[in-house]
Amino acid sequence: MSQTEQQSQTELQPAEVINKQLDLGLLTRGRLVIIGLGGIGLFLARALTAFLMGLRTALADDEDIDMLLVDGKVYNERHLYRMAVPDFINKAMAVADEILQQHDCLGFNVRYLPEFVTEANVGEVIQEGDVVMMGVDNHATRHLVNEYCFRGALDNVVLISGGNDGVENGQTGSYGNVQLYIRENGVDRTAPLHRFHPEIADPQDQSPAELGCDESGVAQLTITNQFAAAMMCSTLLRLLMAGEKIQPYDEVAFDVVEGISQPHWLSTKPR
Repeated sequence: MSQTEQQSQTELQPAEVINKQLDLGLLTRGRLVIIGLGGIGLFLARALTAFLMGLRTALADDEDIDMLLVDGKVYNERHLYRMAVPDFINKAMAVADEILQQHDCLGFNVRYLPEFVTEANVGEVIQEGDVVMMGVDNHATRHLVNEYCFRGALDNVVLISGGNDGVENGQTGSYGNVQLYIRENGVDRTAPLHRFHPEIADPQDQSPAELGCDESGVAQLTITNQFAAAMMCSTLLRLLMAGEKIQPYDEVAFDVVEGISQPHWLSTKPR
C-alpha cells in the first residue's frame, strides 16, 4: 500500500474502513431474524444491533436492514443470574423496546413477534432471502426451523443456529456449538442441521409452545451463552466478508473452559 493510500485509509471513519471489507447484500435481500431471546439471543441481539448501526453508512438511500425478534416467553427473576434483563415482559417486545430506546434506528427497522415458532407461523417468521439466527434451547424448535429452511419453498436462506450445554449431570456447561446452513438459488451450499445431528433429526424433547412458557430450562453459564452469541456473530461476519471466495464451514464447536474453538467442514472442503 502506498503512502497516499495509507493516508487516505487513516482519514476514513472506523465504520467506513470496516464497510469497505463487507458485502451487505446478504442482509438487505431479506430480513435478519433472531429466534429466541434468552441467554444466547439477548447477547446476540445487542451485539448485532451495535454492529449493524455502524454499517448503515454503506447502505444505498433506498436500502434498509430489517430485524425481526421472535420469542413467546416472558423475562422473569430466574433469568437475572445470567443476563441483564431489559424488562419483565415478553422477551421479543422487551428487546425491541430496548433497541429503539437506545439507538437511532434510521435505516434499521426493528420489529417483534411475541410468539413461539410453530408449524402454523413458521412461514411468517422465515421468508425468502432471510438470514435466520436461532439461539433456542430445544431440539424440537431446531428441527422445525431446519426443516422449513431445508424443505420449504425457499430458494435463498441462511440459518445460523447456536446452543450450549447446561450445568447438569456432571457437565461443566462450558461446551457449545454453532451450525451453519446455506441454501442459495435452490442449492445447498452446506448441509442442513439434521444431517450430522440425529438429536435434531429426531428430537426427543418438546418445543416451548408445547410445554408452556412457564417451563424453566437447566442452569447455564452466562460466559458460555456470550461465547455462543459471539461465535454466531463471527459466523455471520465471515459470510459478509467471504462471499464466494471461502467455502463456509458447517459447524464450530467450542469449550470456554478448555479454550477450544474448532471449525468443521463436514459436507464440503475448505478452500
